[in-house]
Amino acid sequence: MEAVRRRWARVAWAYGLLLAFGVFFVGPFLMGFLASLKTDPLEWPFTLRFAQVSPKNWAAAWRLGREGSGDPWLGGMRPGRAVSLEVAYFSPEVKEPHLLAQIPRRKPGAGMGAVFETPYAADHVRLEGPTLVERRPAQLGEVRGEVFRYRLRLVYPGEGPFLERVPLDLEAPRGVVLVGATLDPIRFERRGRVASWDNVVPGLAGYLFHNYVRAFRETRSLETGESLFLRWTLNSFFLSFIKVLTTLVFASMAGYALARMRFPGRQALFLFMLFTMMVPGQVTFISNYLVLRDGIFGLSRLFGVDTLLNTYTGLVLSGLVGASAVFIMKQFFESIPREVEEAALIDGATPLQTLFRIVLPMSTPALGALAILTFQGTWNEFFWPFVVLTSPREIYTLPIGLLSFRNAYGQVGDWGLILAGGFFSMIPVLILFAVFQRYFVEGVSVGAVKE
Repeated sequence: MEAVRRRWARVAWAYGLLLAFGVFFVGPFLMGFLASLKTDPLEWPFTLRFAQVSPKNWAAAWRLGREGSGDPWLGGMRPGRAVSLEVAYFSPEVKEPHLLAQIPRRKPGAGMGAVFETPYAADHVRLEGPTLVERRPAQLGEVRGEVFRYRLRLVYPGEGPFLERVPLDLEAPRGVVLVGATLDPIRFERRGRVASWDNVVPGLAGYLFHNYVRAFRETRSLETGESLFLRWTLNSFFLSFIKVLTTLVFASMAGYALARMRFPGRQALFLFMLFTMMVPGQVTFISNYLVLRDGIFGLSRLFGVDTLLNTYTGLVLSGLVGASAVFIMKQFFESIPREVEEAALIDGATPLQTLFRIVLPMSTPALGALAILTFQGTWNEFFWPFVVLTSPREIYTLPIGLLSFRNAYGQVGDWGLILAGGFFSMIPVLILFAVFQRYFVEGVSVGAVKE
């Protein structure tokens, strides 16, 4: 029995440690995601019960979005549509409280979103109500009183533009408390007397992922009107794809040459490559910048380009392949038995045919690990793109765009959109690791065995 007890104690310790590590590493990630859903991500103390995680509000947002525009996901309001919502107030007095309802002329957010001229819902939507539909005795805590249920109807008559949002404010007399609503308000003002909605027709995705939708809608180009956040995301995907492709091709060829081919200076070249891995990027920063500014010693002028700054060509050429990538592939190729390649040579294969038809198909784990590391590095790269890509904003990558978020929104305390953008930037890397983790683990483990 003693042995069994000790065995279960060790199991409990092991699982307890794993659980602690899981909470330690996953906890901030989960908290960041939940905070990005909140209207006020800086809310303190942090609570896990907020309006955006309530299924009741999900159903209401879905219905209101469908009634307002026919789109239950992103909501909005179109001409000829009408929506209704109900609110319930508790009053300690028998007399019916007088509610003041209005559709305010409110700009959609701050920062970049406040720059554009958008139609105001107050100019197009007519508010009907609040109309009393029910009253009943109730008790709130130890206070007895009555609950008054009101219905409000928002009508968009005639013709007009599509409205992305319809804000609403409800002001109640002092002492009257909001105890229920079809869709919970996002904030209370004036000591709780004013209940405020930024959008009463949000749709499910527009309500649950409010800050994410804002990131795509509000950050638009002043010239073209296209979504800058979407453009930055596509730019990062494009550059990451190009860097992964060039790294796999050139690192494989260079690594194979260093691992298998015999030529003068091979060892010196390998040592020089190792030396470059030890040099900090800041040392070569200025020289690389000058080379790109002058178009690689003026060669770009042959193609009618004066400088490679603010171009993806300069960014790709300056990081075509890294020494660490060549080193990884060289070490992996050395772990492949030479007999395999000798058999190919006997069959008449050239070195290039041996590499691309025999060796590379056997190198899937190393190529997978290298692809993941390269994609992650390029996707998250900030400093060098920040120097090379300065204008216009349409050519930014996602990390640089997020910096402009901080400048535009952080100064006015609108951190929800910044947090949503930061969390969104992690998703592609997480998906990549989740899908290709088997290749990543195999590639790393093979390299470790070799070493």
